[in-house]
Amino acid sequence: MEEKEKHSLTNHSYSVYIIVWLALLTFTAITVAVAGINFGNATIAIALIIASIKTYLVLTIFMHLKIENNTFKVFIIIAIFFLIVTFVLLFSDYSNI
Repeated sequence: MEEKEKHSLTNHSYSVYIIVWLALLTFTAITVAVAGINFGNATIAIALIIASIKTYLVLTIFMHLKIENNTFKVFIIIAIFFLIVTFVLLFSDYSNI
């Protein structure tokens, strides 16, 4: 019985996938547009925020992260933590140039 319930949670309709795909294309276009406009130091921050939103959409919709075990979610959180540490170190070095 649990298998049927878990399997039914992974079945998204095609419309959800198409909407998310269109959102990803839109965010990609926005990222390209922002890269062409000079916002100063905010350009990189805007691009990273858009990339974070796109990552969230891919992880939750296409990779079905919402229904995974807690162990897998912990690994994702650890990876995101190290990514944030890397960005902090990068920007601290970048700001000193």
